[in-house]
Amino acid sequence: MSPAAGPYSPALRVGEWVVTSGQVGIRTKADGAVELVPGGTEAELRQALTNLADVLASQGATLADVRKATVFLTDMGDFGILNDVWVEIFSGTRPARSAIGVAALPLGARVEVEAWAHTGGPSPDGRRG
Repeated sequence: MSPAAGPYSPALRVGEWVVTSGQVGIRTKADGAVELVPGGTEAELRQALTNLADVLASQGATLADVRKATVFLTDMGDFGILNDVWVEIFSGTRPARSAIGVAALPLGARVEVEAWAHTGGPSPDGRRG
C-alpha cells in the first residue's frame, strides 16, 4: 500500500462501514520513492482502484463492499474512460457514484477515487456487505 500523501488516515472503520480518503494513481518504486504511474488517465485510474482495494483490505473490506464512490477528474473529457474502466472493475450491481470535475488534484494526478464500503449483512442484490 502506498503511503498517504498528507496528514490523514487512508481509511477508517466506523462500525460496519469503511470510509476511505481519496486514492490517486501512485505506486511505490523499488527505491521506496512514490511516483504517479505513467500512461494518462486510464493507467492512473486503474492504479487508484488498486490502491483503493489495498486500503479497503487493510480494514477487512473489498471493492465488492463499496456502496458509494466519488471520482474527481481534472478533465471531464475523460468521463468515457472512467466509465469503461468502471464497468470492467465493478461487475453486477455497481456502487452509486458521483464524478466531479476539478481544477487540480494532489501530486498532479488526473483522477482521484474515494469510497464508502459496507461490510455488514447482505445487500439487496444478495452480495455480502
